[in-house]
Amino acid sequence: MSIVTRFAPSPTGYLHLGHAASALIGFARASNAKGRFLLRIEDIDASRCRPEYTKAIIEDLTWLGITWRDQPHIQSCHMADYRTAIDRLDAMDLLYPCFCSRAEIAAAMGAPHGTETIYPGTCRRLDPAIAADRIAHGDAYALRLRTAAAAARAGTLRYHEDGDGWLTANPNPLGDIVLARKDVPASYHLCVTHDDALQGVTLVTRGADLREATPIHVLLQRLLGWPTPAYAHHPLLTDATGRRLAKRDHAATIRDLRTAGTTPADIRKIISCRIGPIPSL
Repeated sequence: MSIVTRFAPSPTGYLHLGHAASALIGFARASNAKGRFLLRIEDIDASRCRPEYTKAIIEDLTWLGITWRDQPHIQSCHMADYRTAIDRLDAMDLLYPCFCSRAEIAAAMGAPHGTETIYPGTCRRLDPAIAADRIAHGDAYALRLRTAAAAARAGTLRYHEDGDGWLTANPNPLGDIVLARKDVPASYHLCVTHDDALQGVTLVTRGADLREATPIHVLLQRLLGWPTPAYAHHPLLTDATGRRLAKRDHAATIRDLRTAGTTPADIRKIISCRIGPIPSL
């Protein structure tokens, strides 16, 4: 089977070295297998995404020597498709409205798990009539997945992780994840699994920070009848303090490095020195 990989940045800022590493690794894996490499623009958060960043992403990738098949897949053009998927899960009685604010959830839990606070299930047991009344009155809410019920329905979940072989996925530790909000009609978890299926992605190459989300993605794939691709999570690039590179921390961008005279070959060398060699083309 031909390998199909993808690079799926959010246009909320300029690409940095961590993004370049992910794009180069995915591109190399597809190219070496004579497969396909795809570009997806994950712009579902209209409050943070900007067209100028999408333009810059394409410019930076082209400068790095990365090419892709077809036109970039733009998530904001597929909101109706995501809504259909959410409606299917709702018809299975696997979703419920949650009226808790982020501050309320954090206060209830005390400390975050990884990069997210695991939801304690406060609204899971809310009387449906009360929930319907609050929705009718215009209270803001999110739609959460009944993860334990969904996992019980799905049965044993397996996926292939590069370097580790076949693994059993347990989504329960991630709690009842959000699949939609008023301001963002579909969540990352739902959109990414939908689009991987739609685009025929067979190998997901992405940073190790997303590895803990994989069981949820495998669960959604099973529930919605979508294929489960193989996964290859690569090490993260970090700064001098050991923190992973992030836009919010103003990590040096590819655009900055280009302006300073850095070449695409230099970028590859920098990445290889930090996380190991990128597969050669």
